[in-house]
Amino acid sequence: MSKGQQSQEQLSELEKAMDAIIDVFHQYSRREGDRDTLTKKELKMMIDKQLANYLKHVKNKATIDQIMKDLDVNKDAQINFGEMMLLVTRVTCATHEHLHEVEDHQHQHQHQHQQHHH
Repeated sequence: MSKGQQSQEQLSELEKAMDAIIDVFHQYSRREGDRDTLTKKELKMMIDKQLANYLKHVKNKATIDQIMKDLDVNKDAQINFGEMMLLVTRVTCATHEHLHEVEDHQHQHQHQHQQHHH
């Protein structure tokens, strides 16, 4: 799966993360049905394998059916890459918040705005 093999050294951390997301999406989207979308089965497999730790940070626990319905903006019973990114964004934001909560408990806030209000 070479993406025109542009030399990896030039990629930033963020770009490498984007590449990783795209690669993971394709690992699952190619298994059945349309090669560029996730069926419910593929989505479930991806969530079970790839989001096992961080999905816990999302406050409202949703079933796979609810997640599927929620993400499937165009209602075609498939999850395309943009729709999958909604889930990635949600989980990433929830994880970011979770890290803040953990940091706040330890009183080591790494962000620039050093406000410690008690």
